[in-house]
Amino acid sequence: MAAPTPPFPATLTTSASGSDSVHEKKADVEASAIPIDNYSILEDGCPSEDAVYKAKARVLGDAFQEIGMGKYQWALFLLTGFGWFSDNLWPVATGLLLPPTINEFNYQGAWLKFAQAIGSLVGCAFWGISSDIWGRRWSFNLTLFITGVFAMAAGAAPNAVALCALVAAWSVGVGGNLPVDSAVFLEFIPPSHQYLLTVLSVWWAFGQLVGSLVAWPLIAKFSCASALDCPRASNEGWRYFLYTMGGLMTLCFLLRFLAFHLHETPKFLMSRGRDAEAVQVVHAVARYNGASSSLTLGMLERLDEAAAGAAGRPEGHAAALDTSAKASLMRTLRTFSGSHVRGLFATPKLAFSTTILIIVWALIGLAFPLYNGFIPYFLATRGADFGDGSIDITYRKQVIISVVGLPGALLAGWMVELPYLGRKGTLAISTIITGVFLFASTTARTSTVLLGWNCGYSVTSNVMYGVLYALSPELFPAKHRGTGSALVASANHICGALAPIVAIYTDLATPVPIYVAGAAFILGGLLALLIPFEPRGKASI
Repeated sequence: MAAPTPPFPATLTTSASGSDSVHEKKADVEASAIPIDNYSILEDGCPSEDAVYKAKARVLGDAFQEIGMGKYQWALFLLTGFGWFSDNLWPVATGLLLPPTINEFNYQGAWLKFAQAIGSLVGCAFWGISSDIWGRRWSFNLTLFITGVFAMAAGAAPNAVALCALVAAWSVGVGGNLPVDSAVFLEFIPPSHQYLLTVLSVWWAFGQLVGSLVAWPLIAKFSCASALDCPRASNEGWRYFLYTMGGLMTLCFLLRFLAFHLHETPKFLMSRGRDAEAVQVVHAVARYNGASSSLTLGMLERLDEAAAGAAGRPEGHAAALDTSAKASLMRTLRTFSGSHVRGLFATPKLAFSTTILIIVWALIGLAFPLYNGFIPYFLATRGADFGDGSIDITYRKQVIISVVGLPGALLAGWMVELPYLGRKGTLAISTIITGVFLFASTTARTSTVLLGWNCGYSVTSNVMYGVLYALSPELFPAKHRGTGSALVASANHICGALAPIVAIYTDLATPVPIYVAGAAFILGGLLALLIPFEPRGKASI
């Protein structure tokens, strides 16, 4: 018969000094639904700053589990959805701008996509780190504000250089949406509802649709028919589009900033030593939801005291967790430490899996923007060859492609649970078929056939990305999941920045960029078949 579990783990109850104060805190938590005694402040047998942080983070997670999913979290589902919406809207928007701006400024359109890719790469790195320094709340609001302001400013761009610079500037805001918004959402919802992070991708699909719907009437009605005679006065449609979408982003910012009170996340407050404020925020969310929480400040203090006792510090001396801004930044940068990277390659099988994932993300990062970012341009130029390349028809087709792609995320959710397909099979098949559709599109001899191939591409590429975002975290060990996610995201963004360069040197007027994108998709899909793990029906490690 197993021995009964003690009310406190040994790591919390024994210290050099006896630490009676630890036992005094027990009264604060005996009636609590938060299992604080399950969490150790030791790592590899010694008190660790990271272990204390993780233990406190679990206590806060349990507090939100006790509160449950309520009004506050559902409001965040809407408001963080703006970030997903923006993340896909603006890459699509730069593609929609290509035909009219090329006609007006007579420049190589791939530079516009390059400016967007560089801005997004900078924004992803900057906002992810800065949100750990000055907090999630300001980063959460400023990303949409920056996007809206610079997008509206871009509507007044006098030349291609100014337009590219402003596209890069608004993309710095866009690049911060997912790292910041996902952190805000995850740090306020109960662990049992973290699957909703995947459901947020519905907003991503709507971003493409809304951008296409708005561009269709504005750019079609107020644009030059060709570059032969295209003064600004006859080509205001793309500017109206930017004013409209920039205004929409500003409205989203105002809804976040004025219509809803976003508390700073408790995990950030805790990481900065503001435990009392973290507890206050948890109780404020509970009141907003009409619920209650048994979390007390004593629960968090108890972990600090236990760590100090285990380290042999006298009672009342410095806490185990360094709460300075520098320490907060170092905790974020420590994600990239050698030990975490080595952990992703700890065994031959895990090393092979990690390597394959990085390569697959890199290939998709190259292929997706190389084709998806230039769809309006391809539709316009190929449509002209078929005799129906009018502006109105081009943007109508873009709307059709966006609508058809919407069910992709739902289809992915169904396919990944099929016994003989799973995550790995769904990713491989959808990625390979995406590449096949691109090659097939080069054989189209009519505009209708070309539209059909692009609709197929829209569905399968949405399935592909839906599975990719869900599969990768499941394959990384929990302790090194942050590092793994950072590695694959970096590979994706870097290759995304290379895509416009490939377009520049292969000439968008030829099918070569499409061949490159199609080959990258197919190779990525074939490599996905080599992933040695299938996480369907299994808990992530």
